[in-house]
Amino acid sequence: MSELAALSNSYQNWYRFSRNPTAVIGLVIVVVSILAALLAPHITPYPDHIGAIVDFRNRHQPPSAAHWFGTDNVGRDILTRVIFGLRVSLMLAFVVLIIAVPFGTVLGLLAGYFGGWTEIVIMRLTDIALALPPLIMALAVAAVLEPSLMNAMLAIASLWWTWHTRLVYSMVRQIRALEYVEAAETLGASKTHILFREILPNCVSAIAVKTSLDAGFVILIGASLSFLGLGIQPPTPDLGTMVSDGASFLPDYWWESLLPGTAILFVALGFNLLGDGLRDLFDVEDVR
Repeated sequence: MSELAALSNSYQNWYRFSRNPTAVIGLVIVVVSILAALLAPHITPYPDHIGAIVDFRNRHQPPSAAHWFGTDNVGRDILTRVIFGLRVSLMLAFVVLIIAVPFGTVLGLLAGYFGGWTEIVIMRLTDIALALPPLIMALAVAAVLEPSLMNAMLAIASLWWTWHTRLVYSMVRQIRALEYVEAAETLGASKTHILFREILPNCVSAIAVKTSLDAGFVILIGASLSFLGLGIQPPTPDLGTMVSDGASFLPDYWWESLLPGTAILFVALGFNLLGDGLRDLFDVEDVR
């Protein structure tokens, strides 16, 4: 019966989600972006254009049947580089969130459940970190370190955990006073069991919504670092770097900057629409 109940609940959740047009659009955008990134070597028309290749006879070509997004200042196909750039952006978001979300969640659990000096130390450090704008801190870290994909990930992750710490902390403060938590404590359950088996499952929906919304913002900050020359370095294709390079040729060769910028907007919008849909589905309060 429990399996049937779980299946029925999953179906109801999917039905509610599918009735939200913006959520479905966001899911489609995210799925298309991920599939395009994974299949990039097989679906791009000029996969060799991701490297240090020049073709000056075809430089600054406008969008056409041969080059749907045109070519850049050295003759490389922009569509190919945009799709491979999506792969870099999605990898950046995945690594940053896989570091920041668990770290911030654990700190929030500890601060919210134990209170006392644990709460004071963790939350005051969180408040200090929250006072620093993530982009400014990422710029500072990236400027000190050698520009690369790994250092861009570390720069963004260095402050991103704070939002999840604050979110989980506020939820745990409410949950720890509920009867089922007190019952587990009365029965002698370990602190680890209470934190990760009793409290954490009730925070998962809010964490999932926040993570989905964060993915779009991480991609935007990563593109900002690359735009300023502090992210992935050429010739590796990156959307922010492509926007920066193409801006030098505006407005004559508008496609070299506008189309990579549209790709950034496309994927960031997809994650935000998906996050909004999940928030409505799980009836989660605003977690932005």
